[in-house]
Amino acid sequence: MIRLSFQRLLAYGLLAFPLAFVALPIYVYVPQFYAEHFGISLSYIGTALLFSRMADAFFDPYIGGIIDRRPQGQGYARYIVFAIPLLIVGFGALFHPPVLRGWLVFVWFFVSLIVVYAGFSLASIAYQSWGAALSQWPDQRLKLSSVREGCGLLGVLSAALMGQLADFTWLTWTLAISLCIGAACLVRWIPVIQLRQDKGKASLRWADMLANPTFRRLFFVFVLNGIAAAIPATLFLFFTKDQLHLEAQSGYLLLIYFLSAALSMPFWLLIARRSHERDAWLLSMGMTIISFIWVFNLQANGLIGFSIICVLTGFSLGADLALPPALLAAVIHGAGHSERYEGSYFGVWSWAGKMNLALAAGLALPLLELLGYRPDVTSQDGLFALGVAYAIIPCLLKCIAAVLLWRSSLKSL
Repeated sequence: MIRLSFQRLLAYGLLAFPLAFVALPIYVYVPQFYAEHFGISLSYIGTALLFSRMADAFFDPYIGGIIDRRPQGQGYARYIVFAIPLLIVGFGALFHPPVLRGWLVFVWFFVSLIVVYAGFSLASIAYQSWGAALSQWPDQRLKLSSVREGCGLLGVLSAALMGQLADFTWLTWTLAISLCIGAACLVRWIPVIQLRQDKGKASLRWADMLANPTFRRLFFVFVLNGIAAAIPATLFLFFTKDQLHLEAQSGYLLLIYFLSAALSMPFWLLIARRSHERDAWLLSMGMTIISFIWVFNLQANGLIGFSIICVLTGFSLGADLALPPALLAAVIHGAGHSERYEGSYFGVWSWAGKMNLALAAGLALPLLELLGYRPDVTSQDGLFALGVAYAIIPCLLKCIAAVLLWRSSLKSL
């Protein structure tokens, strides 16, 4: 096991910046971009997001297995290097489509999503597996996870700010440059984790991992909590524009939200050290439910109220980002699978995260359209459906996740 200095922790965390930077525009800006610029209906956009995410997600466990079956002496870096061209080409194609009409726009949209998702999967699974193999002491896994997610939040903040002040060309160039810098720092300063040889399986199957009750409970909590977060992320721009009439301030509200998350990292690290990652995560879930439920009662132009909610829920987001990966690293270590099966675990973990987003977009958007909501049309029934989907359903899901987490045995790790 290796202890990393702060400089090496930072060198590891830098790649999280572009990986988070690429994620925010796809999750938040893509639906509105294609709906407004090409007139694609929300049902079609939701369907494309759902099926592209599902296709991508089901490859993640396979990618994790490939990483675990790598030759002896080979680390994780090569998989990240292979992923960089896919990320850059896919992101550029998604936000710089050629002049197309009709169904060709939808095909371009769908294929671009597949390419960028493939690059993101390969990079993120190898990256998080590398981190889990480095972080087998409780204090180090918290530090490493916090540094990584802190750099990721800087990427999100940068994407939100540039989405407000710059065009998508600047976003594409920023992504390309930061990916190259992050990968170079990993290769140069982070130790290679060699594959541990034993007589076990080359990689783990789903059944092997889910047979562990501790991992199973953590997995279901992660899924429910992730869907609860993904629904508001998908609907954010629609809610701020049509319900709150705050379209001009939407980028700054995102900045407030993610800046609060970044500033919260030291707080959650302190709470987790003094109690446990599980207790800190439970506290953050309670904070989110208590503060976010009030969104449903907000009226048009409620800038101050929504800003306060963004601060409080953003503060809780820091725990959502930093603590689950640290808990998963602890589960892997507790199962005796460190330096051997990180790829398999994070392949399934990545699958769950993507399915959260796919279900949020693929089910919420068509359901809203079915219930009468149309972008830019302010009918009472449509706005009521938007409010329920944006605020009430996520809070209910997070309540269930909190109960499952409270009843789990994760605190024993």
